Order: sequence, then structure tokens, then C-alpha cells
Amino acid sequence: MKYNRYPKRDAIKNYFPLPNELFILGLNAGEISVYSYLLYLENRKTFQCWPSYKTIGKAVDMSQNTVRKYVLSLEDKVLITTEPTTVYTKSGMKRNGSLLYTICPIQEALDLFYARQMARVDENVAKQRAAAKLAKLAPVAPCEPLCGALEPGTGTDPAKDSLDGIEAVSDEERRTKEKAG
Repeated sequence: MKYNRYPKRDAIKNYFPLPNELFILGLNAGEISVYSYLLYLENRKTFQCWPSYKTIGKAVDMSQNTVRKYVLSLEDKVLITTEPTTVYTKSGMKRNGSLLYTICPIQEALDLFYARQMARVDENVAKQRAAAKLAKLAPVAPCEPLCGALEPGTGTDPAKDSLDGIEAVSDEERRTKEKAG
């Protein structure tokens, strides 16, 4: 019998698709692993699955709180949507179930990502324009930041401020002091 190092693989049964655009969105490793696990579990016809935080955490080696954080982040980036489910016990009691995850089309997430980038660019341009307006209205001299703390009536030259109470000595008084001295 011949040993086959690479066995024949059935692409439909053993693999699931991971969109290439996922790496454009700037997701971190935790978000990618949670999203990948949800894609692995999803029903290919309904695009839904319902694992618990505990199940996802065991599969991707994370705590339940960390999984919850990444699920909320994926929801914020419109990669998934979640809905609460209910479960009825054998005794007929109604309990909260796991979340029902729906995998959204990747194009929605890309559109939102690009819209947020454009909003950031517009915000930065507005800030730069405002800064340019301020620079044109009030030119800043090198000493103004230091003297800006002074009140407007006190003056801006510290050397002049210290001589305000001193009067100039007349030539006559100077000669008299020289003779006496």
C-alpha cells in the first residue's frame, strides 16, 4: 500500500471560507479567532449559530469575559449580529439561552469601516483648518507663550516693568554726587 503524505481532502466537508477582506478591517488576533470559530460553526444556509461564551472560550482558549468583549467588538464592526434566545427546561421553566449569532455579509463591515475612516479624515481636516484660521488671526511671537500669563495692562517687557517706580537722575544731581564722592 502506498503512503500518501497529503491525503485527498474534501473542501466542502473539512474547510470553511474565511473572507480575505477580514484582514483589511484591522481586527486583532482575538477578534479574528472568535469570528473564525463562529464561521466554523455557522449553518451555511441560514448563516446562524448559537454557541455559548463558554464553548467559544474553550475552543479559542479565552475566558468568557474576553470572548464577550470580542463579540461586542465584532458587533460594533458589523461583522455579526446577536439575539438573545430562551430555553425551556424539562420542568417547563423558561431560562435564558445562548446568543443567536448571525454572520453579516463582509461588504457591510467594509462599507462601515470605510465610512468611519472618511469621518476621521474629515474630522482631522476640520481641525487643521481651524488651527490654520487661528494661526492667521493671531500670529504668535516667540515670547508670547511666556508673556501670555501677564494681564493686558501690565506690559510685556519685564525690564520696563521693574523700572516703573524709578525716576531718571538729572545731570545736575549727577555732578553734585561726583563732587561729593
